Amino acid sequence: MTTPEPPPLAPLPPAAGPGDAERRLHPASWLFVLLQNLRQFIVPLIVLLVAGRRADDGPAWLPLIGIGTLVAVSVWQYLTFRYRIADDRLVVRSGLLERSVRQIPYSRIHNVAIHQSLLHRLVGVAEVRLESAGGTRPEAQMRVLRLPEALALEQLIRDRGRTDDAGSPQPASAATPGDTLLALSTAEVVKLGLISNRGMIVVAGALALAFQALPDRTAGRWLVEGGREAFGYANAFAATWMAKTLVLAGAVALALLAIRAFSVALALVRYHGFRLLRQGRRLTVERGLLSRSRSSVPRRRIQAWTLREGVLHRLFARRTLEIDTASARGSDGQGQQDGRGLDALAPIATAATCDAIVRDVAALAHWPPTHWQPLHRRAWLRLALGAWLPTTVLCLVLGWFFGRWGLLGLLWLPWSAFVAHRHAARAGYAIDTAMVAVREGWWRRHWRFAEIGKLQAVELRQSPLDRWTGMAALWLDTAGAQPLAPPLRLRFVPLAEAERLHAALSREIARRPLRW
Repeated sequence: MTTPEPPPLAPLPPAAGPGDAERRLHPASWLFVLLQNLRQFIVPLIVLLVAGRRADDGPAWLPLIGIGTLVAVSVWQYLTFRYRIADDRLVVRSGLLERSVRQIPYSRIHNVAIHQSLLHRLVGVAEVRLESAGGTRPEAQMRVLRLPEALALEQLIRDRGRTDDAGSPQPASAATPGDTLLALSTAEVVKLGLISNRGMIVVAGALALAFQALPDRTAGRWLVEGGREAFGYANAFAATWMAKTLVLAGAVALALLAIRAFSVALALVRYHGFRLLRQGRRLTVERGLLSRSRSSVPRRRIQAWTLREGVLHRLFARRTLEIDTASARGSDGQGQQDGRGLDALAPIATAATCDAIVRDVAALAHWPPTHWQPLHRRAWLRLALGAWLPTTVLCLVLGWFFGRWGLLGLLWLPWSAFVAHRHAARAGYAIDTAMVAVREGWWRRHWRFAEIGKLQAVELRQSPLDRWTGMAALWLDTAGAQPLAPPLRLRFVPLAEAERLHAALSREIARRPLRW
């Protein structure tokens, strides 16, 4: 299924000086700001509406006042927002009573994100978000611009903000479509939906919301009644306990299949038409079925990499490649988890494709490492002790209250020892003059690596169990990290080796300039 080509770029001035006129947003911008505000305040408005209906003399017009206030605020924001394009920066002016003028150099913009919901696409507009490193929110968020103007602004920032690794400006070039590093077909997106667990997460969130929002334990009552009806159907179709068990197991299997189908649908909505493009020194990701998003980031802003491989990944011979960038986090502190940021370069791809992207983008000629250093020879014991101690204490407490039945949890100890042994046998680390890499996990595997020039600090840690077993851990910090990304750390290393690596990496970090 082909992805439609973007519309032609609207003309922007080659240079803008102090005397150039400021630009407004799209005339329908206030409507999209209103819709965003309604999403944030929908719960309080519903509470006011319900309270107004329940009270005998309650103020039922309170929700209307709230909506009217949001409309006034949205129109106010549209009327007071201006932006101007200068030679080396973007100037954003907003506010009337409390005025602000924000000047954003093009070279400091790390990520340009263009988002189109279904309503955006119907109106022919897009939301533009400009992010820089380390901020708690975007430097500028324009709701909304005409789509050609949004794409032209993205191209202008890409050209005028182009710098080399030393930070020197590079000359602008004509817009190019870029080289496609990865394009996901519909079949690959379906595999991604089967692998991911997003459908289960959404269903669990919906159940939690139902328990909180519905009055008088309505959700719990529905679940109990549904369970009784299901058990009644099982009694009607089966006479023996074995047959009833099979019927109920089939019902659970159908529910799991429905949830997995829901995961596939969510993957199609989010990743349909996924393309990873290399456009000069920037990477651009396009994706989405109903809502289209386009996000780009300079390659040198990538701070760390993560390869993931779960059980279902191995079933389909696929992996996921994610990155950490030094771009702004969302106002909620959750980073780019709203689905608009450039976080996954390859949501699903073969191992060879992921490795090729790493070698191309990170310029790591020796990825993957040919030799991994093993952990301490007793690393499995250190891992097992971390599980044995709390499990034993918990089982002893349960045994005190429930007798021998409470001690059945001790049967978990052999399995945890087996898992620890498998984990320690597979884990390892690799360090050379260019990068630091760690691999961990057995059931669910991941590889975590970063260029040495991206490291900010290295810390040597020892827990009481580490000191008892003669081990240590090295924790490495970079400029940015995804909230759900595993930490970059070398665990269960012999103490003498950890101290040597700590000293060597500290010298390298102090000697090399930070590249972010």
